[in-house]
Amino acid sequence: MGLFLVAGAVSLTALPDPPGIPDSAASAEIPFRIGERFEFRAMYNSFVTGNVNAGEAVLEVREQAGNAGNQSVIQFVGAVNTTGLFNRFYRVENRYESHYDHEARKPLRFSEQVREGSYRRNYDVSFDYETMQARSVREATETTRETTEIPVQVQDMLSAFYYARSFDMDTLQPGDAIGIDLFMHDTVYVSRILYEGREQITTSMGTFNTLKFRPEVLEGPVFSQPYPMTIWISDDKNRMPVRIESGLVVGRARLDLTGFRRLRYPVESFVTGSRRR
Repeated sequence: MGLFLVAGAVSLTALPDPPGIPDSAASAEIPFRIGERFEFRAMYNSFVTGNVNAGEAVLEVREQAGNAGNQSVIQFVGAVNTTGLFNRFYRVENRYESHYDHEARKPLRFSEQVREGSYRRNYDVSFDYETMQARSVREATETTRETTEIPVQVQDMLSAFYYARSFDMDTLQPGDAIGIDLFMHDTVYVSRILYEGREQITTSMGTFNTLKFRPEVLEGPVFSQPYPMTIWISDDKNRMPVRIESGLVVGRARLDLTGFRRLRYPVESFVTGSRRR
């Protein structure tokens, strides 16, 4: 259920300027606010199982606890949990947190608690922009500490999603790309999000006008998709995730938006149906 990797399949300073998206393309206004929450249904499809409900996922923006001294720091929280029959053979309870300076648009700290079947991992990383280093602590069967050099505008796998939403997408043309430097598990990945055009997507909430993107990772001299993924975000100022699909070793996984609240802007991408807030 590693679909929150979608939050960061992107890169900026390690890439040449992608066509149509210069480094200064981030909007002056962020498209989210404290209290924003997205709810998703997770589905799995394979030749053996067909299309089955696998679980639920949540993304939300919270006020940073004890934040009186620095009002620019907020918290992103993501969670993925299996439900029903999936819990009988492979239970997943994953939680991700990113502490984010929304004025500087940089993460300060990222943590994850992964519970997948019998596998357990706790991971915590802090970003030091004076020394340009990330310092992490990984706990699985033992505690491992690492120090990694980072670029100026690095993002973690959760903050990258919110950072990418702040880009001006009104002038995008199919074939343009958005880049972000992604830090994940003690490695900085050079990646990009390729824009493929506009498309209408129908979910249980109804039909939305969306922008379609495909994340890619730099492997050697070319970009590729080791785990093919497609992202559809609403074609309005909220840039909310409507659908996420990812190829797995066996079968495919999909997240569909089922609910939202406290959006910053009106939902102008909605076409028809019974949307739920």
